[in-house]
This record gives sequence, structure tokens and C-alpha cells, in this order.
Amino acid sequence: MASGGQQVEQPWWQKYLARGVGCGGGVIALGLGLFNCISFSAWCIVAGIWQMVAAFVVISAEAPCCCMFVEFVQRYSMWVDSRPSWQKAALYISVAIPPFIMCISVSIILGSGLIFLCGVLYGLMALGKKLDVVNVSFQIGRIINLMFLRLPKLL
Repeated sequence: MASGGQQVEQPWWQKYLARGVGCGGGVIALGLGLFNCISFSAWCIVAGIWQMVAAFVVISAEAPCCCMFVEFVQRYSMWVDSRPSWQKAALYISVAIPPFIMCISVSIILGSGLIFLCGVLYGLMALGKKLDVVNVSFQIGRIINLMFLRLPKLL
């Protein structure tokens, strides 16, 4: 993970995949949340409303052109773009989980599942590139050598 305010440069396809899943998933979640509000269960209605709010949060962050007539969306989108990937992942995952707890239906699983998937993709981007075995074994060997070389001096 990048520490401080540093952003690790990601491949273009990862950025566009996460953004595409966020845009498409947000639109689908918005429609399915509205569909889920047609229910006799109060919890399912609340879950549908929550899903629509979560979809608006994701759409306004990932595709501000879809919400250009809402005044604060441009500032919000720039603010979210400046955040590290792990913070976007935490936001998207945290807004996607409550509908699963409130009501289990196909529309909730599909809609909030796509928002959750977008969060997972941003989480994977935050983890960064995998290290190769040679680098890891070299670093571990170096640490062990330093420990054993300095240990007799301390005794």
C-alpha cells in the first residue's frame, strides 16, 4: 500500500475496470433498489432505499457526468479521486454491506454485489503489484543475516 499521500501508479485497465464496474454497477443498483422498494416488508423497502443512496454515492464519484445538474457532485468527485484506493474500497464496501443485512433478495444481491465488487477492485488496486519470490527471499535473508550479526554484539 502507498503510505502518506503517495499514489502508486496503476495500469490503465485496472483503473477503467474499477470505474466501469462502479458506473455500471451503480446504475444497475439504482434501478434494482427502486424495484426492491416495491415490497410488503419494511426492511426490504429500507434496504432498497439504502441501495439507491449507495448507488448515487458511487455514480457521483465514478461518473460525475451522470449527475452534472447536482451542484456539489463535481467537488465531491474530485475529492474522491484524490483519495487513495484503499479509502475508496473501504467506502464502497461499507455502503454495500447494510442492504445484505436488512433484506436478502435477488435485486439486493445483484445491485449491492456490484457496488461491493467495485470496492473489492479498488482494494486489490491498493494492494499493488505482487512481488516475485526472488526479491522476497532476498529481503528475508538480509533481515535474518542482520539479526544474527547484531545479536552476538548485544549479548
